[in-house]
Amino acid sequence: MKFIKMIRRILELVMLPLRRNWSFFVFMYLLGCVTAWATLPNARGARLYDNLYPELFFDVYVLAAILTVLPHKVRIWVRGVFYAALYMASIVDVYCFVKFQSTLTPTMLLLVGETDTREASEFLSSCVSPDILLSNVGWVLMLLLIHILMTLRLRFPHFIPKDWCRLMRSIHARGIYFMRRVRPVTEVAVLVMLVVSIVLSAHNKAATFKLMTGKTIGEVEHTLTESNHAVLYQPIYRLVFSVYANTLTAKQVDRLVATVDKVKVDSCSFRSPNIILIIGESYNRHHSSQYGYVMPTTPRQQKMEKRGRLVKYTDVVSPWNLTSFVFKHIFSTYTVGDKGEWCDYPLFPAVFRKAGYHVTFITNQFLPKAKEAVYDFSGGFFLNNPKLSAAQFDSRNTKLHEFDEDLLRDYEELQSQNRDNNLIIFHLLGQHVQYRQRSPKDRKKFKGDDYKELKPNLNARERQTLADYDNAILYNDSVVTEIVKKFENEDAIVLYIPDHGEECYEGDMHFFCRMHSAKVDARLAHAEFDIPMWIWCSRKYIKRHHEIFREVVNARNRKFMTDALPHLLMYLAGIDCPYYKDSLNLLSPEYNESRPRILKGTADYDKL
Repeated sequence: MKFIKMIRRILELVMLPLRRNWSFFVFMYLLGCVTAWATLPNARGARLYDNLYPELFFDVYVLAAILTVLPHKVRIWVRGVFYAALYMASIVDVYCFVKFQSTLTPTMLLLVGETDTREASEFLSSCVSPDILLSNVGWVLMLLLIHILMTLRLRFPHFIPKDWCRLMRSIHARGIYFMRRVRPVTEVAVLVMLVVSIVLSAHNKAATFKLMTGKTIGEVEHTLTESNHAVLYQPIYRLVFSVYANTLTAKQVDRLVATVDKVKVDSCSFRSPNIILIIGESYNRHHSSQYGYVMPTTPRQQKMEKRGRLVKYTDVVSPWNLTSFVFKHIFSTYTVGDKGEWCDYPLFPAVFRKAGYHVTFITNQFLPKAKEAVYDFSGGFFLNNPKLSAAQFDSRNTKLHEFDEDLLRDYEELQSQNRDNNLIIFHLLGQHVQYRQRSPKDRKKFKGDDYKELKPNLNARERQTLADYDNAILYNDSVVTEIVKKFENEDAIVLYIPDHGEECYEGDMHFFCRMHSAKVDARLAHAEFDIPMWIWCSRKYIKRHHEIFREVVNARNRKFMTDALPHLLMYLAGIDCPYYKDSLNLLSPEYNESRPRILKGTADYDKL
C-alpha cells in the first residue's frame, strides 16, 4: 500500500509542472515545433533534427518546472519574460531564414549592433509587409495571436466576441474533462516521455555545454567541426550562442585593438615598392601539375616558371587545416611557440600601414554577411571590426562574387587609390567546397571519366567530384595568372600561398574536404597541410632588386611554415620594428630552418 502511495506521489509530482502551467507548456511546445518546421522544412532538402520532439518536451518541461517552484506572484512575471524571449527569438529567427535563408548567426547579431535608427525602422516595417506575413513568419505570428486571444479570454472576457468565448470555453472544458478521465494514464505517459526525453537529449545537452564553455572563438569553431557537435535546434539556443560567440570575439578584439594602438615601426626603406600577396583556398599541392600531378591543372603557372621569373617552393606547410585558424596565424606577427596568443601581437597589415605603405585588401570570402557560417565569422571578425579594419587597410572591396575573376574588377576600381608604395592582398575563394561551383561552366576541362584509370577504386560520383576539384585548380591557375599580369610593368613582387591543403580521394580514401577532428598523421599532413607556394618578380623588380631575386631563388628548397609569412613580408618591405625576426625570414641567411613545424599545435611535421 505504501509503495502504491509513493508511486502516486511521484506521478503527481511529475505531473505538477504541467497542471500548473498547462497553457505555457502547450503553446511553447507548439512554438518549438512551428519554428523547427519553418527553418528545417523537408521540402527544401533539409532534415529535421532527429530528437526534436523528445528534446523539446524536456526543454519545455524544465521551464514549466522552474515556474512551478516560484511563488505565484513571481511566477506570473517570469512566465511573461519567458514568453517574450521565446516568441521574439522565434519571430526573428524565422524572419532571418525567410529573408536571408539562414537562421540566427553571430554575424547577424554583429550586424544588428551596427544598425542605425533608420535601418532599424526599415527592418521593422519590412517585418509587417504582406509577403513576410504570408511566409513562414505568419505561422509564428498566428500562434502568438491565438495565444493572446486565449489569455484575453481568461483575463478579459469582455474584449472577446461571444462566439469565440463559447468556442474557447467549450474546448477548455472538454480538455479538462478528458484529462480528469485519463489522469492515471496521462501521468504514466508523462513520466515515460520525461525519462525518454532525458535519455535522448543527454548527448546534445552535453555537447551544447561543451560548445558554450569554449574559451576562445577558435575553440568553439573547432568544436563545431566534430561529427557529434551540438545541434542548436531552437531559436533561443541560436540567439544565446550568437551572443556568446560575439562576447568571445569582443575579448580578442579588445586585445588586438590594444596592440594596434601601440604598433611601433623604427624605420622603413620601402625595399619593394609593390608587394602583392595572393591567398588561395583549400589547395592540395599534390593536385598541382606544377608539383608533378599527372593532370594538367596549372599550365599557366608552369609557363611562368619556365620563363624564370616564378620561383616555386618545394617544402611549405600550413600550421592548420582550418581557414580561420590559418588567417589568425598569417595575419598576426605571432608564430607557433611564441608566448601568449595570436591576438597579443600586432597584425602585419597594421605594421605596414604604420610604416607608410598603402594597404589594399580584396577578399572573396571575409566580408560580413547575414548568411555566414561560424567559420567565416571566426576567420573574418578581426578583419571586419571597424577599428581594426581602419588600422589595417586603406582600401577594401565591398562585394563578394560567384567567381574569383571578378576580384580583378574590384582591384581596377580601387587601383586609382594606390600610392608609391603598396601592399595589395587578394583573398580568393579558390577550391573551397563545393568544388563544382568554383569554376564557370564554360571553363571546365576535366570529366569524371578521365579518372577511370587514375582512380579505378572510385565510383562515378566520386570521380566527378575529383574532376570538379581539378577544374577548380585549373580555373584558379587562370585567376592568379591574370592577377600577375596586372603587375607585369610595375616594380612588383607577387607571393602566392593557399591557406591549407585539402583531401580529395587521396590514396585509397573515399573522402573529400578535411578531417578536422582526426589525429594528424603522415597521410593527413600530406593531404591537408602540404601546400604550394611561389614568388614571382616583374622584370623591373629583378633589374632593380637582383639581390632579393637571388635570395628568392636560393631559398626555394628551404623548409617553411606559413605562420612566419609576416616576417618574410616585412623583410621585403624593409621594415625595421620590434616584431620582425630575422630567424623567421625565409630569405635571410639567419633563417632557422630547424624550427619545429607544429601542425594544429600538436604534431611535428618533420617527425611524422
